[in-house]
Amino acid sequence: MMNNDGHRPVRPEPLLPGDRIGIVAPSSAFDDKAFWKGVDILREMGFLPVIPETLFQQKRYLAGEDVHRARLINGMFADDGVKAIFCARGGYGAIRVLSHLDWKTICGRPKIFVGFSDISVLLAAFGTRCGMVTFHGPVVTSLAASDPETKAALKAALSSPHPLIYEPGRPVVIRPGMGRGRVMGGNLCTLCHLAGTAFAPDTAGRILFIEDCGEPHYKIDRMLTHLKMCGWFDAIAGLMIGSFERCGDASTIMEIVAEVFENAQIPVMGGFEIGHGTRNLILPMGIEAVLDTDRGRLAFCGPATAPGHGADAA
Repeated sequence: MMNNDGHRPVRPEPLLPGDRIGIVAPSSAFDDKAFWKGVDILREMGFLPVIPETLFQQKRYLAGEDVHRARLINGMFADDGVKAIFCARGGYGAIRVLSHLDWKTICGRPKIFVGFSDISVLLAAFGTRCGMVTFHGPVVTSLAASDPETKAALKAALSSPHPLIYEPGRPVVIRPGMGRGRVMGGNLCTLCHLAGTAFAPDTAGRILFIEDCGEPHYKIDRMLTHLKMCGWFDAIAGLMIGSFERCGDASTIMEIVAEVFENAQIPVMGGFEIGHGTRNLILPMGIEAVLDTDRGRLAFCGPATAPGHGADAA
């Protein structure tokens, strides 16, 4: 199995008008109506969606058998005509395809890979196994309900040669300070399921991002406490908190985070509009950035994409 020593991130090529976007379904079955609306939005952006005929398979709550879902991912990475890969939906199931992926092909052909929620499994695994820069951002079925800022940010992040800067309108500083490291993370519940596995990411020196949806306060407490006991927070460079949709009172969540990190000497800041909300700004994973609570922002140190394949220093 391929592995990356973590010293140099592998950035994909930027997405340009007319480029082909392959669509895969690594997790749950999805709603056809929302899916086709999302496809139309990708076309309006100037891209050409590539939709496999077998994409719409179902098995129980999954988008087909594990081997089938993995085969679609492998095929899109192997296809030189496909420039980027978007996920149809999150839900549940991505963790089941990990053992069926063609890691040699994936690591050898880095491409833009976009998704969030349950797709956090793949974002973490591609970063851990291949050192690949990935993108925590909208899935196809969520695009139709996304606000204009989300759509504009999506297109800009995948095409822009400039480093990105995130400045929450209402930053919530839990612990002040400044930290520098590569950004990683995603859905809190999904990340918990990677703890103790061969695909668990190395969080040391990283700026960790978390978000979630529909989880009560005690479960958020339990998940954070579990990861703390696993040592995930021992050497991180900072913590950024995205949206916690339908998770109850936001101030209580911040209280829980403050208790978990009460003795940590790192910046901890919330207010990032990234996650399951109508606004879900795309966030590159694997690029070095600076989290600065005094300035209330996360500023990347370099672009998320680079012309031509290969490893680039952050």
